[in-house]
Amino acid sequence: MRCGDFRESYLEDEKIFQSTFVKVWLVILLVGLVTLPLFANDYVMYVANQIGFAVIAAVGLNLLTGCTGQISLGHAAFIGVGGYATAVLITRFGIPFWFALPLAGLISAGVGMVIGIPSLRVKGLYLCIATLAAQFILEYVFINWEGVTQGIRGINVPPPRIGSFVFATEKSFYYLTLVVVVAAVGFARNILRTKWGRAFVAIRDRDLAAEMMGIDLFRHKLIAFALSSFYAGVAGGLWVSFMKIVTPEHFPFSRSIEYLAMIIVGGLGSVLGSIFGAIFMVLVPELLNVATGSLKGFFPNLTQIFIPMKEVIFGFLIVGFLIFEPHGLAEIWHRIKNFFSLWPFSY
Repeated sequence: MRCGDFRESYLEDEKIFQSTFVKVWLVILLVGLVTLPLFANDYVMYVANQIGFAVIAAVGLNLLTGCTGQISLGHAAFIGVGGYATAVLITRFGIPFWFALPLAGLISAGVGMVIGIPSLRVKGLYLCIATLAAQFILEYVFINWEGVTQGIRGINVPPPRIGSFVFATEKSFYYLTLVVVVAAVGFARNILRTKWGRAFVAIRDRDLAAEMMGIDLFRHKLIAFALSSFYAGVAGGLWVSFMKIVTPEHFPFSRSIEYLAMIIVGGLGSVLGSIFGAIFMVLVPELLNVATGSLKGFFPNLTQIFIPMKEVIFGFLIVGFLIFEPHGLAEIWHRIKNFFSLWPFSY
């Protein structure tokens, strides 16, 4: 039984895989994810894809808000920039999806850097207002710049393809989503181990002290905005390619609040928390829908009351979570791991 950890360097302390036990369970998890389409139906695969898109976007937002302390209320708008950029690059310029997706992420990153310029002079609630303004400005652009976005009619997007193979179904698209999710999570986890990640955390904890230590606040804040927006752009590009259409209704302000709730429920400053939060925020509404459908046959009158109450129940779940576990699902997972690391002993 592993009863203690003795590390002699920072690199040992920051290792992603702390033991062979962790590596084995990670392999088991990956095998389960790869084989999931063999056993799941189309609805389950649809939900799995939605979770994947949410994980990518939530990880990006957590790098900005959870790790760097820059609160953003315009994350859905950056997802929209990536979605529209992907659609325009594919349909108007004939660029293949495999090149359009990273280009859309870079375009979204450029927009994010422009929005992040005020972060040097303002922070906290003032930065919230600045990013909120960006959300409404970009929403206005999505609706009214019809020469590019086609307005409320939207743009039809063809599914990705490799040669003659088309990622047109939920199951085939799932493997594309899985590859991007693994790459996005792995990159985010590794960047937090570098000097850039440590600088982000120092700015979050005490920006004045970080500046006195020689950290360039403006450059690192802009990089955090760019990284967050790049993740959002990639998530948006995947999303619209999966949905095969992009319209302004896909990126409302409420969507930005949902992503902020994901990282709060999952755990601020934690990549694992972003994953947990995305799964929670996507699965709970779906489970409530399933519960509503199952009750319909037995209590037809009750479902008429329960359907409007789903949003209220969802809100109570989030509020209750914040009251009883403010550090999020990631903290619960760490406590469970610590318990079994010491079990059956209490010390």
